[in-house]
Amino acid sequence: MTLNAVVVMDYQNVHLTAHDVFDRHGGKHEALIHPRRFAEVAIQRRNKTQRDGHPAALLKEVIAFRGLPHSHYDWEQNRRCSAQARQWRLDGATVVLRDLKYSFKLTAEGTPDMDACGHKVPTGPGREKGIDVLVALTCLHQALLPDVALVILASRDTDLVPVLNTLIDMRREDPAVAKVETVSWFNRNARREGNLPGGSLRPDRGRRVWNTNLDRRCFEASLDRNDYS
Repeated sequence: MTLNAVVVMDYQNVHLTAHDVFDRHGGKHEALIHPRRFAEVAIQRRNKTQRDGHPAALLKEVIAFRGLPHSHYDWEQNRRCSAQARQWRLDGATVVLRDLKYSFKLTAEGTPDMDACGHKVPTGPGREKGIDVLVALTCLHQALLPDVALVILASRDTDLVPVLNTLIDMRREDPAVAKVETVSWFNRNARREGNLPGGSLRPDRGRRVWNTNLDRRCFEASLDRNDYS
């Protein structure tokens, strides 16, 4: 028996954590993760590390959520992000982009400061808002679908611990609810290499969840090596 699995991915969290864990001194663009490859590698690694007698997982879908810079405030990153999303969709991933949120400069009178083109002037780079909520809602929705038996959450954002708790509790009450697992980067040599160690999300006390550790070989296999320049 195999488990139809959906990987729900907090993309920026997965990408930046990979950079911190495996290549903190390199460019962040060099740690760009390809969602479909990442999901395939995660499933393969998960199946390999499962104990005997536990069913293997079969990738049904990977859903990646990511912030999108506004073209007015960061045209180049908007272009790159949009191009990457198009490619990833062609390669079989479901990619959901959500506009970044910005804070804006004010004039002495308290009105928005405008540039020469009549656009508001941001005080700094945009920030992701609402991605964790979308990830949590998607995990819940997928876990209730009759053709999904396993939801794999890819993120280290502790704001998502409540959805782990909820899914575990729901499955205890109703075995028809999909099982939930997590996946995280793990670098055994992190301290020696001067990088940050990995880590996984853990549900609150009284609950347990299977986590699949992805090592440097998995990281290399998950990289997006397309040229988006």
